[in-house]
Amino acid sequence: AEPADNRPCHSATNMPKWTPTEPWPVADCAAIDAGTTAWMMTSMAFVLFMTPGLAFFYGGLVSRKSVLTIIMQCVISMGLVAVLWLIIGFSLAFGQSGGGFIGNPDSYFMLWNLDPCTPVGFPMQSGPGNYPGLLFAGYQMMFAIICPALITGAFADRVKFTSYLMFISIWLLLVYCPFAHWVWNPEGYLGKWGVKDFAGGIVVHVSAGFAALASVFVVGSRTYETPEEREAAHTPHNRTFVALGTGMLWFGWFGFNGGSALAADGVAVFAIVNTSVACAMAMCCWVVIEWLHVGKPTIVGACVGAIAGLATITPCAGFIRPWAAFLIGWIASWFCYSCILLCKRMGWDDALDVWAVHGMGGFIGSMLLGALADEGVGGQERGWKFFGKQVAATLLCTAYSFIVSFVLLKLVDVITPGGIRPSDEDIRMGLDVSMHGENAYDEDAVKAHLRVKADDAHEHLHPHNNTVPVAVTQPEVLQQPFAQPAAAPQQRSAAPVQQQQQPQYGQYPQQSFPNAPVPGMYYPGMASQPQYMQPQFHGSA
Repeated sequence: AEPADNRPCHSATNMPKWTPTEPWPVADCAAIDAGTTAWMMTSMAFVLFMTPGLAFFYGGLVSRKSVLTIIMQCVISMGLVAVLWLIIGFSLAFGQSGGGFIGNPDSYFMLWNLDPCTPVGFPMQSGPGNYPGLLFAGYQMMFAIICPALITGAFADRVKFTSYLMFISIWLLLVYCPFAHWVWNPEGYLGKWGVKDFAGGIVVHVSAGFAALASVFVVGSRTYETPEEREAAHTPHNRTFVALGTGMLWFGWFGFNGGSALAADGVAVFAIVNTSVACAMAMCCWVVIEWLHVGKPTIVGACVGAIAGLATITPCAGFIRPWAAFLIGWIASWFCYSCILLCKRMGWDDALDVWAVHGMGGFIGSMLLGALADEGVGGQERGWKFFGKQVAATLLCTAYSFIVSFVLLKLVDVITPGGIRPSDEDIRMGLDVSMHGENAYDEDAVKAHLRVKADDAHEHLHPHNNTVPVAVTQPEVLQQPFAQPAAAPQQRSAAPVQQQQQPQYGQYPQQSFPNAPVPGMYYPGMASQPQYMQPQFHGSA
């Protein structure tokens, strides 16, 4: 026999604070709609695709010495957050509500009481659904994965990997899951009050954006020894990655917003169309603003403008008409651009403008929903009362995310040996090498090794096999024997040619060849050795 709340026997508890208000759904394969299930499965894949897109987007914006670090931070979220979501996260967000603030951790532990024939329903949502509750858990997992990854752009180049793992693990449980419960759980206190957030303007973008702002104050600004070093750190190292990541994010956002309709219906169509309209309008306006402000339009500016439009339309996508999405795209461009300028004026080192684009985009979009909602689209009528609720909820969540994230980062800073921030030497070396022991580009490893060995390579030359011993592990090509120099062709000349002094072995003209390899060493891509690289042997060797 099952307990009175219709839950499986082995999950029943006698805790009065988790008193159910509706019966739990039972397995019924006939209640599952194939079309909606297919759309939700597709949307789940779309949203997961956004996290690698974010990795490329962020990776292109940082310096080449930290590209793998920020990609790793995005990728590890796909693993760590998924595990936490399976064990406890989904239950905290969509389990039985404890006073509207947090879910019962026992509700869906390991998702053991969900299967493909159990339709979504209480406590995940009010009323019976027509697609599996297990699919709903998987779809919401994708949102949980990308949310902590968004924060990484704010503290790019200056947080230890161990500190990052601790932070996102606790932050997911203390900030993201409560936000999802407050707004999206049918028993959540903000949702019951009438607050709306279609796809995560508050739950995802406000939570991540203001956590990013908190990290700026805890971690501190980047430091530089020279103006050249500062310029290198602030210059996107691969704009192609930025464009690629933007395309992947735009594509995935159709599942992010369209899937949030939780059905293959007209609301999903509105959400997808509105998403594309706002994104396109924000991109065009951003290009014009940047053109007027700095004199030239850039591909990075166009991409950042598109992301600003996507973040701002997220809370509104399924509640408004396309003309309102057009307006939101225009507002998003100048509002987020102004926030970036404010960051620079205030000296806040938000490396990739996470707060300005995601945080403030979700912030203004959540408020605009109160003024632009259309009852004929998502069933929500605009009005002053609704607008006031949106403003109050948005302000509350911004304060909560900032304060909790600030305290949590301070705690992680104390717990982490040596602090949350790597040493200046590790940062200057690049976190790819100092934290992960690898380079994004092989030529960086080659150049770094060759520069170190350039001045004393002749001292390590072996006289018998003509190889240069390598003290540290390097690409195999560095340990290959010297290529034998080709005989120089005899050239006749009517006038004597002044003999140029050949550089000694281990030396090369720095000004002419600033990134030149060690003389005599072959490296990938070289068809033949230039004359200045040919080894000059002295003595009896």
